[in-house]
Amino acid sequence: MKLLAPLMLLIALCGCSVESGGTKAFSPQPANLNSRKNPPSEDKIALGRMLYYDARLSRSQAVSCNTCHPLTRYGVDGTAVSIGHRGLKGNRNAPTVYNAAGHIAQFWDGRAPDVEEQAKGPLTNPVEMALANADSAVAMLKSIPGYMDLFRAAFPGERDPISFDNIAKAIGVFERGLTTPTRWDRYLNGDANALTPAEKAGFQTFAKAGCPSCHMGPLLGGNIYQKLGIANPWPEESDMGVFMISSKEADKLVFKVPSLLNIAETGPYFHNGKVAKLEDAVRKMGHYQLGKELTEDEVRGITTWLRSLTGEIPHEYIRKPELPPNGPTTPVPDLS
Repeated sequence: MKLLAPLMLLIALCGCSVESGGTKAFSPQPANLNSRKNPPSEDKIALGRMLYYDARLSRSQAVSCNTCHPLTRYGVDGTAVSIGHRGLKGNRNAPTVYNAAGHIAQFWDGRAPDVEEQAKGPLTNPVEMALANADSAVAMLKSIPGYMDLFRAAFPGERDPISFDNIAKAIGVFERGLTTPTRWDRYLNGDANALTPAEKAGFQTFAKAGCPSCHMGPLLGGNIYQKLGIANPWPEESDMGVFMISSKEADKLVFKVPSLLNIAETGPYFHNGKVAKLEDAVRKMGHYQLGKELTEDEVRGITTWLRSLTGEIPHEYIRKPELPPNGPTTPVPDLS
């Protein structure tokens, strides 16, 4: 795990300002989040868009990727934990899919290395989309006549293109296009007027407080793991994070650091979704991670800057497509 020594970075970054090189720990978002292992094509993206919206990839045929990650709402459903098959609730907050392909790994505990692998998880999770197994997903799509030609176009030359791996690749390549350029990116690219004076001052407060010890880089997070409760013990230990996968003592309460892009639109906050207001999330991070009781002016300044990280939703890219109709053998919804 890429755990940071936060004190060292805090010392390095404290006192930095926007004008004096305080943005050195940051960079604009990359031009794309493509993967060499899963190169994009127009046909593959179009297929992935359809699969993202197709609720027939769930047992009840009522839950799609877009159910828990609605793209018109910055990729979150606004609930502490999402509701899936038969009204069952998950145990962690569903993070946004926007810009997620740029993270070092997926899920709060990093158990999937990329968005392609992540796309497989919800399909067979009994609390989410609840398909019996990977074969059920393949059988469903093969029963819908229109999908065969779409898969052939997206994966040319393959003898049997409708496979579980290709379902995940198509969804993943679509998600790699879910980026949201921000005014902060414009500022980092040299547009001095992209931020207001209040937003620039808010960034200085953010940097001086030591927040970039975890939230740095082009996505302002998503690139390291960190323990909750570095400075003061985190008060809740019902979810031990990476430890639940690794069983290593050092991984207790360790989670992937979330990106701050679109943070003003993607609450509620933290892995359990128990903090509704951005200001309260900032206060908690000050106390538990930095050992600081931030003043109201500091909280106001930081959140003013954080709101400048709200990007542009690519409305044309996410437009809901027309889905191929059922075939004569397409299974009916299973509510069991």
